Amino acid sequence: RGRFDSYPLRQFPYSIMSDPIRLTQYSHGAGCGCKISPKILEEILSQAGKSAPHAQLLVGNETNDDAAVYDLGNGEAVISTTDFFMPIVDDPFDFGQIASVNAISDIYAMGGTPLMAIAVLGWPLEKLPPVVAGKVLEGSRSACTRANIPLAGGHSIDALEPIFGLAVTGRVAINQLKRNDGAIAGCELFLTKPLGVGLVTTAQKRGLADEADVKRAVEQMTTLNQIGSQLSELEEVKAITDVTGFGLLGHLAELCEGSGVSATIDSTKVPRLPNTDHYIAKDCSPGGTDRNFESYGHKISSLTDVQRALLCDPQTSGGLLVAVTPDGLEGFSKATSELELESFGQLTETTEPLITVN
Repeated sequence: RGRFDSYPLRQFPYSIMSDPIRLTQYSHGAGCGCKISPKILEEILSQAGKSAPHAQLLVGNETNDDAAVYDLGNGEAVISTTDFFMPIVDDPFDFGQIASVNAISDIYAMGGTPLMAIAVLGWPLEKLPPVVAGKVLEGSRSACTRANIPLAGGHSIDALEPIFGLAVTGRVAINQLKRNDGAIAGCELFLTKPLGVGLVTTAQKRGLADEADVKRAVEQMTTLNQIGSQLSELEEVKAITDVTGFGLLGHLAELCEGSGVSATIDSTKVPRLPNTDHYIAKDCSPGGTDRNFESYGHKISSLTDVQRALLCDPQTSGGLLVAVTPDGLEGFSKATSELELESFGQLTETTEPLITVN
């Protein structure tokens, strides 16, 4: 560990070596849409049982938070996380960037600062040449450089499908730690990136996506969520979590259940990528959308087909979902002025259903 295993260059057919590689054609899923559904994951974790209590473990998996947090005993804590998935885009460099930005996001979602990363690589050596995997790592190093951290090594296996991601270590001052279970009734809800990545990338895989929409989605997925580190300094920011494979409603449900609150949201104010309605009309929802709804739909008020397609859409390298108290809105607005964010909902005392969508 701490190094990348190396493989000899194999002989590949001329077509593979010369024609453009479409990575998404070598995997059955894409990006965070590959995640096991919340319902099945809950079943798996229930079988595994709970970890023994540990005095220094500040955050484990009790509330499905974004990363584990360990108290160092000096007012600081170390943050540890891992995330990996199959290709969400065809270009290997972009895939490496997106997977890395997505993994690093967990550190920012805890209000922390990343320190270093270790790569996790699974590669189908009989199907794809090592040089393509090298491009994935090149993209990862680019993302890590922008996050000001080293890609310090990693581990690789010969796999049936291409898989890539990172294990990331970070740090945070304990008094600035942001969890997904600290929100209170009255908080306003904000999302730092628009929804719709799953729709656009599914449309791309089917040959239905506009090139400009794909470019916009890739730019969004490769944008670091560094704003999370800045928001950690604001006491009025009560909870942060990043929105990935479970969709906005899935991660909002986790935030509400962990915090003991409910939410009411205005779906017309939820930020979305351009042309999402077009791709919904073309039935470009990924399979993860239905799996998500089947897992937590009973906690949500009735949804239209369009609301369901957008709000349950699996996001890859999505934005941060942030809960801010009313008296902290001015400071939050200043900190996020470049993002021009608008509140799309509020947290309330616990009601049924858990989340009401208007």
